[in-house]
Formats: sequence, structure tokens, C-alpha cells
Amino acid sequence: MIKFLDLYNQDKNLHKSIINSIRKLFKKTDFILGSEVYEFEKNFAKFCGSKFAISCGNGTDALTIALKSLNLPKQSEVLLPAMTYCSTAFAVMNANLKPVLVDVSYLSSTINLNDLKKKITKKTKVILPVHLYGSVANLKEIKKIIKNKKIFLIDDCAQAHGAYDDSEKIIKTKIGSSADISCFSFYPGKNLGAYGDGGIITTNKKEKFKIIKKIRNLGSEKKSIHEFIGVNSRLDTIQAIILNKKLKTLNKHNKKRRNIAKIYNEKILNKKIKKLQYSRTCVYHQYVILVKQKRKLIKLLDRKKIQYGFHYNQAIHQLDAFKNYFKNQRFNNAERLAKEGISIPIDPNLSKKKINFIIETLNSL
Repeated sequence: MIKFLDLYNQDKNLHKSIINSIRKLFKKTDFILGSEVYEFEKNFAKFCGSKFAISCGNGTDALTIALKSLNLPKQSEVLLPAMTYCSTAFAVMNANLKPVLVDVSYLSSTINLNDLKKKITKKTKVILPVHLYGSVANLKEIKKIIKNKKIFLIDDCAQAHGAYDDSEKIIKTKIGSSADISCFSFYPGKNLGAYGDGGIITTNKKEKFKIIKKIRNLGSEKKSIHEFIGVNSRLDTIQAIILNKKLKTLNKHNKKRRNIAKIYNEKILNKKIKKLQYSRTCVYHQYVILVKQKRKLIKLLDRKKIQYGFHYNQAIHQLDAFKNYFKNQRFNNAERLAKEGISIPIDPNLSKKKINFIIETLNSL
């Protein structure tokens, strides 16, 4: 069996160190917003090249809190791609704002800039691009589009830990420091994953940092003083310990993912399979291929005992939760990704033998 992602083997060299640190925490009983949480926030901000980082309960909360921090009029419009995980759209709704969908580009997982331009109105207050599959949206062009407009840029970085903003000629800016506010998830399967839920928000704006820090902790910075209505969304100290250890190995694992993707790009040679166009610094959270004979491929992978995934089977407007909200709207490229997309293993520790077996299987379709 070739696993889709083998988390145990990926982290096994860290397990002893993690367990020793957690054992020390048991003596301190510093379980909520402990010193390791603030240490991780500092380390992650430095990793992203951002001035501030505020951890929270999960990636969905990160997006919701970021949007709430803007204090926008109710039903202000937020533009986001039609192909993303449901959390991106749910966060907009939970912040009492209005999601407006934009198609992704052809054979790409990132927001279509031409469609984006058409969707901007006087009610548009936020552009929310998603770096889906670890492929980076063109933030430079988005900034040009919204220049001199009172529109915020919040990027969903849930799948892009360690990627760079490669819309610049000289690549030097990490994702997490380019937008007004950036939001990450530490769901276990992410490139940087906790052993439970977790999320973080980064920003270079001090005023936003202060507000977000209070929102995530019930509107409070000091005990018993609640300045406004917030949420209870804090990264627990155990997860911070784990993430601090794993952050040190992230660049190494991302490099391995890129190397596997390069082999896939070169050696998957089947006219029935289309490969997506990923950004230059993509960290390949997923490697998604398009195939019209999807059922046939699924049967083949099952027979060869190769695990796979779907990211995602439905575009946002196709979800039951939104079936009336986006009624009669079509997003051809997002729909194609949903219909034909299948994710193949890109575990950073895949052996050459397993990689070649996956390629041989795909080429035999």
C-alpha cells in the first residue's frame, strides 16, 4: 500500500523530543496560552518575514477573526475563488459578510484576475485569494487591481506554509507577509501540521495585531477585562510545542515535495492526464491531476493499492450549504477541477521506487 500521506514516518525523528517537552509541560500545567505559544508565534512570524503572528484554534477561525478585525459594514462583499475548501466561504458568512465567487484560471488552482476585475463593485471591501494546493496566487497583480481603492487583501495560506510570493521578479517575500492579513491552518495533514487543530494569523500592521489578539481571546488581553465581543479560539500549548519542533523541518520537507513534483511533471506522460500549472515556488500541499476517465483511474489506483484524494469534489457554489445562495451561477474552470481533479501522493518521504510505481500506473491508464 502506498499511503497518501504517512504522518507517523514523517515526524518519527521528532517524537522523542516532542514527548519530553510535553512531559515538562505537565509539571508546569501551562496549558492555555503558555510560554511555548508565544514562542511559536514569534518563530512563525520570523519564518514568514512578518512583524506579528497571532495563533488561534484553527484555520477557519483564523479567516473569520481576520475578517471580523476589519469591522466592515454588514454584507460588505468579499471576493474569493469558486474552488477552495468550504472554510474560506464559511468564514465570510460567519463574519456577517457577503461572499462573491470568482472563477479560477484555466488549468490552475488560483483566482482568475480577469474575472476578479469584473466582480469588483463599490461594495467590495476584501479580496480573499487562496494559495490552493500550495500554488501562489498573483498578489502583485491583485494589489495593482485594488490600488487606490479602499479594499483589503487577506490571503488564505492554509496550504502554502513556506511558499514565496513569486509574482515579483526577485523572489524574496514569503507568503504570510505580503497581504494586509494572512491566515494559516495547522490541520494535521498540512505541510506544517499540528497533532490536532490549530491556526495562525500574520500581519505587518500593529493596529490589526492588537485587535486580532483580543478577538481570539474573548475580546480580552488582560484577565477579566473584555473590551468587545470576541471568540474563544486559542492555540493550546501542547500543539505549540509540536509546531515549534516541526517548523524546523518544514523547509526540508517542502524541498522534497518540490523534487517529487518535478519528477511527476517530467515523467507523467499520458494524453489522458492533464497537469496543472503551479506557481514557481509552489510547496505542493497537493499534486492534483485532471482526468476525464476519473472512475477508471480510481479503479486502477485501488487495484494497485495507491491511495489518492479529492481536493475538492465540489466547487463552492455546488455545495449543499450554498445551493440557493449561488443559484444559476457557473464557474467553468472551478467546476472542471471538481469534476476531473484527483490528488496523487506527494508525501515528502516517498521513496523513488514508490514514485516510479505511481508514475508507471498513471501512464498505463
